[in-house]
Amino acid sequence: MSVLEIKDLHVRVETENGPKEILKGVNLTIRSGETHAIMGPNGSGKSTLAYSIAGHPRYEVTSGSVLLDGVDVLEMSVDERARAGLFLAMQYPVEVPGVSVSNFLRTAVTAVRGEAPKLRDWLKELKGAMSDLSVDPAFAERNVNEGFSGGERKRHEILQLGLLKPKFAVLDETDSGLDVDALKVVSDGVNRTRETGEAGILLITHTTRLLRQIPVDFVHVFVEGRVAAEGGPELAELIDANGYEQYQTVGARD
Repeated sequence: MSVLEIKDLHVRVETENGPKEILKGVNLTIRSGETHAIMGPNGSGKSTLAYSIAGHPRYEVTSGSVLLDGVDVLEMSVDERARAGLFLAMQYPVEVPGVSVSNFLRTAVTAVRGEAPKLRDWLKELKGAMSDLSVDPAFAERNVNEGFSGGERKRHEILQLGLLKPKFAVLDETDSGLDVDALKVVSDGVNRTRETGEAGILLITHTTRLLRQIPVDFVHVFVEGRVAAEGGPELAELIDANGYEQYQTVGARD
């Protein structure tokens, strides 16, 4: 069993008015087989946590640690974090002109596994993974995210998740911009990973829409860069009924 431990994490970003602290001492532990949800209003620091774990250069960690099986990933480069077993599905995936989806995915799989899969085996594996997500086979020859709809970009992210098989997956606003049908397909893909029991999953969202499709074990409410409340899936239902105002009051007192 692997463990991802976030300990007293403080993160700031540079703004036009100087540095601004976004995360103000976040503590969170995720184990293999667990699915956690981070919920909170816009601007509460949810995406900052995701990008800080992944190593985005815009986010400066001023103190704290992120330990993967006892090793601080903050000392690793972005590619080293990926090879160690971390995965980030971005809210707004970027375009990579001139690189086909098939080549992109095979390169990523090669980097993570340490060797290139045999071409015949790879094509079979890719075809099966695309079929699971109801993706047209022609998708493999398109340039990465170039001209993709919102749903296609998110399916591509979950396609990566299924092929890379990370130890821990951070999914940032995966439901953003998805219609009902696309949400079901993407959720089914996440559930296939969840049901293996081999990966820890961290879902970041500000509504309960995604959580109706993907069962979670723990819910953490972010307010003003801190964890203001924690609980089981019932906490998400309370938020759906009452909103975040009561937790914003708590956050203001911290």
